[in-house]
Amino acid sequence: MKLVSWNVNGLRACVNKGFMDYFNDMDADLFCLQETKLQEGQISLGLEESYHDYWNYAVKKGYSGTAVFSKIQPLSVRYGLEEDSEPEGRVLTLEFEAFYLVNVYTPNAKRDLTRLPYRLEWEDRFRSYLRQLDERKPVIVCGDLNVAHQEIDLKNAKPNIGNSGFTYEERDKMTLLLKSGFTDSFRLLYPERTDCYTWWSYMPKIRERNVGWRIDYFLVSDRLAPKVADARIDAHVLGSDHCPVVLELLV
Repeated sequence: MKLVSWNVNGLRACVNKGFMDYFNDMDADLFCLQETKLQEGQISLGLEESYHDYWNYAVKKGYSGTAVFSKIQPLSVRYGLEEDSEPEGRVLTLEFEAFYLVNVYTPNAKRDLTRLPYRLEWEDRFRSYLRQLDERKPVIVCGDLNVAHQEIDLKNAKPNIGNSGFTYEERDKMTLLLKSGFTDSFRLLYPERTDCYTWWSYMPKIRERNVGWRIDYFLVSDRLAPKVADARIDAHVLGSDHCPVVLELLV
């Protein structure tokens, strides 16, 4: 089974930059998006015959939003972490026979860290939600987690310590999540590989020089780790300030 996750940073803009070429070439079983930045009815990709599509739109226009395209019709779909509405459109959960798929766009702490307290509280709720799912069946988590977990996961670690996405608090939450029964699929296969990033600033020459951060992940329940056949970063794919990440599972 092939799964793809991509923060497209605006799907309409990404479609104009080759999104469909990559989508069609990948022929993924599950294709997950973050930061779709649109509302219902604002785009049509013409995939109705091949995929079931599910969208969690943010109330605020042009903000956040997640989507999943699935060749397999899920048993159930859940929007958000709680039973009530989720105004920022951050989480989509699809239940299949063998696993849950959770597509997520984790809140950003903001450059001035004004949203860090909310981010940390959200992390605790998200981890609790994943653990509840994991008690029922294995879980695959994908998306933009907005944190570089270790120093190996960004180009310039030392000067970024304490910055949004690389605070000790955010990194500790990621550690807690992994210790609660989840495996970082990329580091499972490539524990010491450097210069592997999924996000680059739009500043001039940053991407060309590969000055990036690895903040997009596929996590799997520990008991799924033996089934990870491949986990890779398609850094050559343009169209967003993020690149796609890919997971292949023996399921």
